[in-house]
Amino acid sequence: MKNTTKFAVLGGGSWATAIVKMLTENVSTVNWYMRNTDAIAHIKEHCHNPNYISAVEFNPQQLALTADINTAIENSDVVIFAIPSAFLVTELQKLTVSLENKIIFSAIKGIVPETGLIVGEHFNQTYNIPLENIGVIAGPCHAEEVALERLSYLTIACADEKKAKLVAKNLSSDYIKTKTSDDIIGTEYAAVLKNIYAIAAGMAHGLGYGDNFQSVLMSNAIREMKRFIKRVHHMKRNINNSAYLGDLLVTGYSVFSRNRMFGNMIGKGYTVKSAMMEMSMVAEGYYATKSAHLINEKHSKKSKTPIIDAVYAILYDGKNPKKVFNNLTDKLD
Repeated sequence: MKNTTKFAVLGGGSWATAIVKMLTENVSTVNWYMRNTDAIAHIKEHCHNPNYISAVEFNPQQLALTADINTAIENSDVVIFAIPSAFLVTELQKLTVSLENKIIFSAIKGIVPETGLIVGEHFNQTYNIPLENIGVIAGPCHAEEVALERLSYLTIACADEKKAKLVAKNLSSDYIKTKTSDDIIGTEYAAVLKNIYAIAAGMAHGLGYGDNFQSVLMSNAIREMKRFIKRVHHMKRNINNSAYLGDLLVTGYSVFSRNRMFGNMIGKGYTVKSAMMEMSMVAEGYYATKSAHLINEKHSKKSKTPIIDAVYAILYDGKNPKKVFNNLTDKLD
């Protein structure tokens, strides 16, 4: 494929905005779908997204903005989904055009609640998209740092190396370095699980645990992630690579992490409902916790996942965070 490939970004949030910014460094026009018609009008007039990383300025002539998901998809070869997983099924119900022959890349860091599948598996099983036409855009990378043009790294995973390289090339710039991978399932599960561990890190901070405990929590988290991913998709991978360990660390420690922020609020005494109402952005890890717990329960030989179990007990069983973490500390090493 040549650089004349047409791209669509679906979503109006911070990560979608960051991806559009990255693409506009390399392509003449990006098809950008978002539901919010007021935001579309604002971008056309004022050249920035009024709701997310508004410091990013766009050239409106490079944007084909639309509130019709079908228009964006129909006019594109590569479709990048950056819609929160909790809303993906609802958005896909609007489709009247076919996804057949489209290259689908997921920038969604969550599990589809209705099916309990990661996004790539959902498209493969629900829409019969061949696995070689499905890819993942993984971190470690925060949208806010893309806006500031701070040096960041992305891992682009796809079974078809040519398609991975195509997307990687069009996301690369002076401040974005990319690498490719064939571990679609593993990188996507890592992107999901790291949000759960970031919630745990936030809870620990909110409860008053210090840096010493956080380091133990994160080192246990990467080993737990390795066990979980190996159970659901066994292949040779280096869990210490940036797409796994790097993404976990930036999400677990960064002040930009919405999942850490969510967990911090829970640790400080907020109820789940009040914490969700307080945040203007979706904490993907909340939904991922339930899905990961259910996936592990389905396996005849469950993975040892004390951190996921602890977060699940607090978020879904209503257990006291302080008591749960007191028990968790005895299970870590």
